[in-house]
Order: sequence, then C-alpha cells, then structure tokens
Amino acid sequence: MALRDWTRTIAGGKLASGMARLNARHPWSHNDHFHSWILANLPHQRRSALDVGCGRGELVAALSPYFTTVYGNDVDETMRQQATSRCSGLSNVTIHDGSWTDVPGPFDLVTMIAVLHHLDVAVALQEARRLLAPGGRFLAVGLAPPSGLEDIAWDLASIVTNPVIGYVKHPWPNTNGVQPPPIPTQDPTMPFAQLQQVVAQVMPGASMRHQLGFRHTIAWTKPT
Repeated sequence: MALRDWTRTIAGGKLASGMARLNARHPWSHNDHFHSWILANLPHQRRSALDVGCGRGELVAALSPYFTTVYGNDVDETMRQQATSRCSGLSNVTIHDGSWTDVPGPFDLVTMIAVLHHLDVAVALQEARRLLAPGGRFLAVGLAPPSGLEDIAWDLASIVTNPVIGYVKHPWPNTNGVQPPPIPTQDPTMPFAQLQQVVAQVMPGASMRHQLGFRHTIAWTKPT
C-alpha cells in the first residue's frame, strides 16, 4: 500500500482522488478477475471443494459444474445470505455458517480469495493442509503490503495498469462515481517475503507469485 499511500500526499491528495475517479469510471473486481486462474488450476480429482470466505458466492457458483459437492463459508451473515441466494438453484452447493475448519472434508480443492490476511496465516495454512485430500490443491489469491523493491515495482505496475484493465473489462463509463467495497475489507499487514516464508514452512514446494491488481497467488498440491 506504500505507493497508494504516497499518492494521497501529493498535491493535497488530488492525485489519489483523480486516480480513484478514473478507476471508478471503469470499475472491475480484482478478486473476481482471478476466478479464471482458479478454474485453470483445478486438481485432477474433483469430488469436493471448499471456498473459504466465499463472499457473495461467485466463485462457489463457478466451481459447481466441476465438482460433485461444493461448500462455501463466510463469517459475514450478509455475505452468506447473498451466496445462498446466488446458488439457490445449484443442488450440489452448500453455504456453511459455522467455522470453515469444521466443514466436513476432505477436499480436493480449498480456495481463499483475499481471505488469508484476515486470518492467523500459519494456523489457516495448517488447517487448509489438514482439510485437503492427498493430491488436493490449495489455491489462494492474496494481498500483502509492499516492503521490498520487487513489491514496489509490482505495486507501481498495478497502479498503471489498473485503469487499462478496467477499460477493457468495463468499456462503458460508470456514472455512479466511487462506490464503497461490496464486501468487508481489511488491509494486509504481512509483507510478501514474510508470507512466503510461512507458506514454505507449512506447504513446502508451494508456488507463490506476484500478480497485477495488487494481488499474489499461492498454489500448492498436497503430496499423495
């Protein structure tokens, strides 16, 4: 968030407000953008999947055609209600209202999109590993505050490309102005390099990569 915080200090915050207006004209969901990455990296065995922090249920619905059963879980009651409504016609989908660690597994897929930084990272990764069946995959899309030169370079690239991607995805200008986030948000605190160390300890061999859209991805397959 360093560069974005910096833009708020330039010219009394005019740069940041101008960028916000530009991005609002062509809005796009940074989280939904990575659904295609999830679907392109599904495990070979597709019996059961769990989406932790399922929000409004977009990813749960997208996973439904590929798995025998799909569970979505979210701590926010409003999000669960919206996910339940969205998936009401999908007989193989269940929106769970308890702790995600109590959802009956094992799972061939566990996903988290913009969720891991809300949790105790090490504990959450260990629980995800426990819930996975042998050969199952953990796929996560996350956020981390930039702390090194590589992080800052990716943050700058995301700032520059954000309105371009928005124009491609949403070419017709939105006239409603800057809107509040549709889902509960929280700023991440663990830098990418530190998170990478924790992931390597719990999930040896995991692939963790910077991505545009102020995001990174984590992919790991549980050994058989």
